[in-house]
Parts: sequence; C-alpha cells; structure tokens
Amino acid sequence: MSIHAINNIVEARSQARVDLAAALRLAVYHELEEGIDNHFTVTVPGCDDRYLVLPFGLHWSEARASDIMEFNEAGDTLEGNGIVELSAQCIHAPIHRITGRRVVFHTHQNWALALNMLEDNRLIPACQTSAFFDGRIAYDDHYLGTADTLEEGERLAALIGDKQVVFMRNHGVLVAVDSVAKGCRMLHMLERVCRAQLRAMSSGQKLLPIPQQVIDQVQTPDEHDRHRGRRDDLYFEAMKRVLDREMPGYAD
Repeated sequence: MSIHAINNIVEARSQARVDLAAALRLAVYHELEEGIDNHFTVTVPGCDDRYLVLPFGLHWSEARASDIMEFNEAGDTLEGNGIVELSAQCIHAPIHRITGRRVVFHTHQNWALALNMLEDNRLIPACQTSAFFDGRIAYDDHYLGTADTLEEGERLAALIGDKQVVFMRNHGVLVAVDSVAKGCRMLHMLERVCRAQLRAMSSGQKLLPIPQQVIDQVQTPDEHDRHRGRRDDLYFEAMKRVLDREMPGYAD
C-alpha cells in the first residue's frame, strides 16, 4: 500500500471518530439519547471487522473523538480504553457484518418509541417527511428482551434486508446506513415525523395518506434540485457548527 493510501486511511479514521463523537452529542442536543445507554457504531475505515463506539459509561454529551474505542464482534477492545456494552456488541456487530452498512445507530428516542408502543405502530405516509420513509422501514414486531447473544443481531440483520430503518416494537428504532451524516439526519427526521403523527392521531380524526404517485415523486431525486445529493452532508455540517457553539469539544 502506498504512503498516500495509508495517509488517506489514517485521515479517514480520524474523521470517523470526530463524526461519531459529533453524532452522539447531536443526539443529546435533539433529546434522542438515554444517557449512557443505546448505541451508535461505525465501521473502522479500511476494515470490515472492527467498529467504533463510545466506551460504555460515558454520557453522550461528553463524547470526544479521543474517547472513541474500537471493538470486534467478540467484544474485545482493540484500541482505546473502556468496554463495549453487551447489547451494542450483540446487535451492532452482526448487522455491520451481514448488511455491510458502515453506520448503525440505535436509540430509544421518545416520540419514535411512543409510536412503537402502540398495537399499530406503522408510520403512515401522511406528510412529506413520512412519505420519504415509505417503503424504507422494516418492522420488528417481536420484542425478545435485552440482546445478549449475537443471534439477536443476526435476526435483525435478516429483517433489515434492503431497508434503512427498523421500527422495534416496545423497544425503539434503528437506522443502518453508509454515512454518519445520513444516520443523524434520518434519526432527527424520524423523531419529528413520529411526533407529528402522534399529535395528529390525538385529534381523534383519521389520517389522510398521500397518494402513491406523489410518494414516488417525493422519493425520486429531482434533477433541478442541485443540492439533493448533498442534503445529508449539508445538514451534518450545519449541525456541527451548532455544536461548535452550543456543545464544543467533540473533536478533541
């Protein structure tokens, strides 16, 4: 491997740590976290079997790039200090391995969890944002308790298929994508749209779904929208500027 290629990998790994720390703090900023619980993981750039995670016991609001550790599917700490929480190992590592997704975020965020506590927890495409998620959500209708074996992650990976989001009944939500920027934006959008649906449902009136042809248009990139391909990155860059003002230190 050339020196240039090595330098690129080193830079990518450093940036991945910064981005993961920012994502964790951003979850706190948007009130999506549960203190030290739940898990955000990222595949180490240049590797397929090593994953980045915040050591268990640190609050997400204090996450720093220098805190981020590496672990493997066996739960071993390969670099950094601390331990990986068992359910993070058992849920995330198999999903990374089987789906090939580089980013797996799992939360018990309030409004998405509230929807997943209902007997009918389906997200209805009744607004533009929910239309964006139509057909992209896998539904796990069988809560089996806390994850303590790799088989649980393998079960969820099989459920994900080509979807990007998992609604976990009685549990929370999970996104499996290929960039930290996309994962952060999707979680934020999910929380807002779940809140909107529950508030609309509280009116007692019936929700009005968007016609399928309009959903298809919402989900199809518009050649005249010059920013469509970078919306996730632009969102994440903007939110990191907010963190720089409100919760600085994630890049340390």
